Amino acid sequence: MPKIVNARVIVTCPGRNFVTLKIECDDGTTGVGDATLNGRELSVASYLADHVVPCLIGRDAHRIEDIWQYLYKGAYWRRGPVTMSAIAAVDTALWDIKGKIAGLPVYQLLGGASREACMVYAHANGTTIADTIAVALAEQAKGYKAIRLQCGVPGLASTYGVAKHGKRYEPADGDLPSESVWSTEKYLRVVPELFKAAREALGWDVHLLHDVHHRLTPIEAGRLGKDLEPYRLFWMEDPTPAENQDAFRLIRQHTTTPIAVGEVFNSIWDAKDLIQNQSIDYIRATIVHAGGLTHLRRIAGLADLHQVRTGCHGATDLSPVCMAAALHFGLSVPNFGIQEHMPHTAETDAVFPHAYTFEDGMMHPGDAPGLGVDIDEELAKGYEYKRAFLPVNRLEDGTLFSW
Repeated sequence: MPKIVNARVIVTCPGRNFVTLKIECDDGTTGVGDATLNGRELSVASYLADHVVPCLIGRDAHRIEDIWQYLYKGAYWRRGPVTMSAIAAVDTALWDIKGKIAGLPVYQLLGGASREACMVYAHANGTTIADTIAVALAEQAKGYKAIRLQCGVPGLASTYGVAKHGKRYEPADGDLPSESVWSTEKYLRVVPELFKAAREALGWDVHLLHDVHHRLTPIEAGRLGKDLEPYRLFWMEDPTPAENQDAFRLIRQHTTTPIAVGEVFNSIWDAKDLIQNQSIDYIRATIVHAGGLTHLRRIAGLADLHQVRTGCHGATDLSPVCMAAALHFGLSVPNFGIQEHMPHTAETDAVFPHAYTFEDGMMHPGDAPGLGVDIDEELAKGYEYKRAFLPVNRLEDGTLFSW
């Protein structure tokens, strides 16, 4: 048996913060797992270093399920994003190790490929509708078959998903939380116009997506979904906060626009009722925040029973380690829907060399043993952690609102 002899937490910031766990076995095999929790990175790093790593030393690295249960049930305080991100890092690293020892890519250990590659979607954003359409046309020219569209809202200084001019979009933007101002009324006026223009410019052979980012009441979300029905969206994401899951039944009563939710979910219990009640069409939970490959496969299995497909979060707040794992997962599960893709910076790609590839709107994890990704620890040392917070949102009258 490969015995775990060392595990270390690596924090690096090649343009943004990442937390990586690297596990070493007595036979020299190593595995990596992503533990990045955007805006709360050091919480997971501490949880791993102080509470998890000491419990790993001496364990059989092949006993992935047993270790998962030990870290989940053994903590007593179950679930939550910090705990589940830490468990995910361990779980992902152990799958990486198992694949390397077997000499197989992880997707082969998960049952083999269910498709040739994973369809991914790009992001197109701009301060105006015209700017957004121009970016979308450029992404379409790169081969993307699916594009998420976000545009500025007239009368608001900043909007979720829209980058500052000439810069990449990165929501964690300050040493302390920045504050944005929001108006639902102004937003609801501009979004249907955005998608009307998009269909006219991009045609009907590309999937279009939109992220509401938890900002509407159920009835407002139902209205928006109905207004967008003529443009046949692939999905409307996070239309309302998911704490009250009955809210999604109300949205269902008013629109046939498909609904995606779950990037902030961290366990099957967050998604259970939404899936079983068929209140959603896509589950957005991702490997790093939902307990790793072991647990996300359970969520996908439940979703498959109810004709709900996967659509894992894949923004740049997840490292290439998580992207690699997501592609192995997506290639293998029968109910894969789509995978989000925000390309990392050149600095990040250098720190995390990887085997996955993009071609014609699709991605493949590659056939290297394990995950096919690693971390260059010497290079990582050159990028020190920089505290960065996600913004907060207020209504125009100053009321704190969902960001």
